[in-house]
Amino acid sequence: MNLLEDLRWRGLIAQSTDEKALAEALKKPITLYVGFDPTAPSLHVGNLVVLLVLRRFQLAGHNPIALVGGATGLVGDPSGRNEERTLNSQEIVGQWVNRIKTQVSAFLDFKSKTNPALVVNNLDWTEPLTAIEFLRDIGKHFSVNQMLAKDSVATRLEAGGISYTEFSYQVLQSLDFLELYKRNSCTLQLGGSDQWGNIVAGLDLIRKVESGSGHALTVPLLAKSDGTKFGKTASGSIWLDPQMTTPYAFFQYWLNTEDADVTNFLKVFSFLSHSEIEALEKSHNENPGSREAHRALAGELTSLVHGPDACESVEKAARALFGQGELSELDEPTLESALSQLPRTTIPSLNQIPSWVDLITATGVVDSKSSARRIVKEGGAYLNNAKIEGEGFAPSAHDFLFGRFLVLRKGKKDLAAVEISK
Repeated sequence: MNLLEDLRWRGLIAQSTDEKALAEALKKPITLYVGFDPTAPSLHVGNLVVLLVLRRFQLAGHNPIALVGGATGLVGDPSGRNEERTLNSQEIVGQWVNRIKTQVSAFLDFKSKTNPALVVNNLDWTEPLTAIEFLRDIGKHFSVNQMLAKDSVATRLEAGGISYTEFSYQVLQSLDFLELYKRNSCTLQLGGSDQWGNIVAGLDLIRKVESGSGHALTVPLLAKSDGTKFGKTASGSIWLDPQMTTPYAFFQYWLNTEDADVTNFLKVFSFLSHSEIEALEKSHNENPGSREAHRALAGELTSLVHGPDACESVEKAARALFGQGELSELDEPTLESALSQLPRTTIPSLNQIPSWVDLITATGVVDSKSSARRIVKEGGAYLNNAKIEGEGFAPSAHDFLFGRFLVLRKGKKDLAAVEISK
């Protein structure tokens, strides 16, 4: 199976200018690029979809360029939005460019002797342009009528209007494709399906300025089967930066994937073979309670984004929280990260520690103290994985892990945390 066939099997092709011509071009190494705008200090899991497609192209022998939009990030892409972005300062955008350059670099091979990756910043060729040069040399090739017909612009006009700043975004993105075509012989741009109009405009600019040609390939915007937005949780976006989304929370996000989505996500995000994914799908269909496919997805993605050591730590923490390992063997940052995802309560100091019944009730895991006492009587009450025998039991200062935390458990699955307030 060739690269395009594999991408189609994985559900990763939305649109192509001429798939037959692209398949022919891919018989030899080509140069391609994907752009990432610095709209936040970190990429999120939605960005992973197209970033991993870029990685697949490199693994197939092609030359990948990751473009970080130091220029376009100052303007704002109107695609998928009903209102203007808040413009960030050049200093902030510059900081985010450097962070995102580091992030995308982790997924590509820069040491390959045959097809090393490249990371570029479009501010390098946009900033030296004067306004007159930009209008005369680039802007003259764009028809306002055609620009108004693009989905991203038409949607904004229907929603109430668009500024000239964001209206010009398409021209800037087209300039990127032209520059990479001239500088690096780049003939393919990848992007999300919402970028189709911008990518095709870039091809048109290459044709008008250089009498050249290239290809466009877009990836579907990922959606969840239940209709909720992919990459979002009650606490916000799932980021690639471990300071913004901890490795434990990242692992749990994938582990909690809906059953209806797990096979699709394995195809989109993992580098497992077709036979391995089909075996996991079969296992899931025959015994969904084993959650083998979910664990494979969570392990694969956490290792890919945060490294095998971080993945091992969070898996160890998950086992320990449910009594399948020693909590005392976890390091403090991993334990803190794991407990941050649980219902919790705080106490002011170790001087007067409430009873287990009072603590579990305060976390909200049970709705009353009488319910908590009943759990103790029935043998389902645990403190740091040790069973509680008496209703009046209160933890001691020695029970606090790292002098800060307690892990409460009701039965096999319901967890809560207690922390000394700072």
